[in-house]
Amino acid sequence: MKKILLTLTLLLLTNLVKAQVVVMHFNAGWNESNRVDWVDDLDDCEIEFVDIATKPKLQKKYSIIVVPTVVILQYDEEKKRFQADLSFKLSATKEEVQDYIDELVLSGF
Repeated sequence: MKKILLTLTLLLLTNLVKAQVVVMHFNAGWNESNRVDWVDDLDDCEIEFVDIATKPKLQKKYSIIVVPTVVILQYDEEKKRFQADLSFKLSATKEEVQDYIDELVLSGF
């Protein structure tokens, strides 16, 4: 019985941790060749993909001026932003973004 309770508790905590950090990947269909493919591989977060051409309200809400842009939110508050350079390529690495997510998650405990 203790094992079941422990397992359920761990599953609940895992879901709570994922819900607290959201990674939003903003891009546009015309810039699909510069999509940040490794965003799918990030851990301990929810991931949302936003095409600014089809969701201009979100583009305005988050003041997206260049794509791709990766915005990290914690409890709906923007914590960090990684933007592309003039060549429309994101210079941030998966490790850099994951390290920041890990810091946010650990700060919640």
